[in-house]
Amino acid sequence: MQESEIMIAVLIGIALLAAIAVWFAMRRRHTTQLREKYGDEYDRTLHEHGRRGAAEAALEERAERVSKLDIRPLDPAAREAAIVEWREVKAVFVDSPVEAVHHADRLLAKIMTTRGYPMADFERRYEDLTVDHGEVARHYRDGHEITLKHERGQATTEDLRQAMIHFEALFDDLVNEVSHDDERQPVKPRTRTH
Repeated sequence: MQESEIMIAVLIGIALLAAIAVWFAMRRRHTTQLREKYGDEYDRTLHEHGRRGAAEAALEERAERVSKLDIRPLDPAAREAAIVEWREVKAVFVDSPVEAVHHADRLLAKIMTTRGYPMADFERRYEDLTVDHGEVARHYRDGHEITLKHERGQATTEDLRQAMIHFEALFDDLVNEVSHDDERQPVKPRTRTH
């Protein structure tokens, strides 16, 4: 082998190693971005799919599906009506926690429908929410789990109170999101359940 052939082989090897390093760095960056966007949902999806590639593909497919939806903030009248109804739900909790939790769940579904989310089964609704509401979507899942627990006769009043807190976190996020065109920032209503 001549010296020039050796030099070419070394340069090709260096270029190949550099390309592999760039590919790994891009994968790591992509994974980091998905983890930041989806939070706990990234780990839940990874656990569900078993492999990072499959989990990330599922999250990307989810984002692609949601990008085709006409998701929009509530208009001011719908927002105010939702806030009034939420206050009524909270007032009912004292006398009828079960009724309040079911009403809260229905109200969230109504808000999501108004905002443009399709009302498929719970899992699909939850997945759609994680795309833009990753941090609070888990509250929807947790509140829903408590509702199911109640249906099995296993939820206490404290569990139902926790469900309301979970639902309220999502409610606040869905109701107070404003259009990017809207320069005004709404004042969040005090809606915490104590």
